[in-house]
Amino acid sequence: MSRRLFVAEPVETYHKLPPIVVDCSLLAAILFNEPSHHEALELLSGKSLHAPNLIDHEIISVATKKTEANAGDLVQRGLAGFQKLRLYRHTINHQAQFELALTQNLSANDAAYLQLAVTLNAPLATYDGVLASAAKTVLSSG
Repeated sequence: MSRRLFVAEPVETYHKLPPIVVDCSLLAAILFNEPSHHEALELLSGKSLHAPNLIDHEIISVATKKTEANAGDLVQRGLAGFQKLRLYRHTINHQAQFELALTQNLSANDAAYLQLAVTLNAPLATYDGVLASAAKTVLSSG
């Protein structure tokens, strides 16, 4: 007598989107309606968004600066959008982050984004030219 095998899996297994690591410059463009927000939104379409845990602090820093520049309503809408954003936050391997910061001459924050991209084997999206240059070097070296 043969038995039927059943497998139950979470829905996400079938709807998994390719990952992309996003930094603060990219999310700020979207959240705070910067001129490049359409380009950024298009790039992220159909992808799962990932960032190091420090993203929350960096977005608040941008929001604070924009508030000081009298963009209060825009900031409140942006922060509300940030709360709703499906963004996977990750803890970073600090030793690897430190080594990337030193070898690529990056800030500790930028090295965290790059380390996450290395860990996830995912592209990194940024408007930061220095980070982009380091990412091209590191991610293309496999």
